[in-house]
Amino acid sequence: MTLTRRVIVCLDVQDGRVVKGVNFADLRDVGDPVALAERYEAEGADELTFLDISATHEGRGTLLRIAQRTAERLFIPLTIGGGVRVVDDIAAALRAGADKVSVNSAAVRDPAILTRGAERFGAQCIVASIDAKWDGTQYRVYTAGGRHATSLEAVAWAQECVARGAGEILLTSIDADGRRGGYDLALTRAVARAVSVPVIASGGAGTAAHVVEAITEGQADAALVAGILHDGLTTVVALKQAMHASGLPVRRLAA
Repeated sequence: MTLTRRVIVCLDVQDGRVVKGVNFADLRDVGDPVALAERYEAEGADELTFLDISATHEGRGTLLRIAQRTAERLFIPLTIGGGVRVVDDIAAALRAGADKVSVNSAAVRDPAILTRGAERFGAQCIVASIDAKWDGTQYRVYTAGGRHATSLEAVAWAQECVARGAGEILLTSIDADGRRGGYDLALTRAVARAVSVPVIASGGAGTAAHVVEAITEGQADAALVAGILHDGLTTVVALKQAMHASGLPVRRLAA
């Protein structure tokens, strides 16, 4: 059986609105999360990811309320991430309607959260989110929205996350994020070859060709897309048509 390759639309949510930036900075408002989620599902998105980039507890509460309203309308899987600190936060996100929960900084602080989450809810619910940046010698893992460098190397950390129970890796290149010059194929390929679970390429999509490259050359199972859709430079339909034309199996190919 050939697995379909996915287009996942990412909505970065801050104070109840979807925002987008470059290299994790210079954020601007791009729309209402519920309306955008419904639009992207209608266009054929395979999944949606909500990332809470508000630092406050109220930001997380706002996101969960938005996620609940969105989940009531969606039929495609929804992932929630950002601000997850303990297993009870995973439970709250799942209760709000998420199918999967993305964990980043908390996993670095306490990798056992991945194990406890997988044991309680199943590995398929646990996504290890990894933000990485090239430091001249290796891909270094960052936390706190790309603000804090760690001593971890991205490929080895991805392997540990899977060993701890993560069922999927969301891999974001901080260097490429928002620049629209293409995904970091070397980073994506290195992680994809090193782990046995699906890898989602994130950061850098500028064209449909970049999405195709993330899968064919980067060996990712899925591509995360945000800004080029929010700004109307392309559509999910166009991305999936390009994937199909390149011989990649896709689901819900719209006309």
